[in-house]
Amino acid sequence: MDTKHFTFPESVPLVQWENGTVRVRGSRVTLDTIVHRMEVGDSVKRIHRGFPTVSVKQIKEILAWYFENKDEADEYLREQEAIGEEIRRSIESTPEHHAWHAEFLRRKAAFLQRKAELRKN
Repeated sequence: MDTKHFTFPESVPLVQWENGTVRVRGSRVTLDTIVHRMEVGDSVKRIHRGFPTVSVKQIKEILAWYFENKDEADEYLREQEAIGEEIRRSIESTPEHHAWHAEFLRRKAAFLQRKAELRKN
């Protein structure tokens, strides 16, 4: 799958890494993250609190760019989601993942049982 390529104006604090991901300049925070947090209803200030390496001004500039380029940006976001889903399926299909997941569930059950026992005392 060919990832969409962007050239951002200097005023937009986004860069596209060689692997195709779009991130906030000077950070590892992705465009996907900023847009997703906005879509679930987070305010600009709340997004900033969750990702303090990205300034309020940068978040506003990114969201303004997103809305001005929504069709292209949404195409990119769908591509990134499909890539993530493909990676998830690949990981979950390995025997190592199944063993790890079973161990995780065993430890979770033991933790919850111990927590319940402590509450009784």
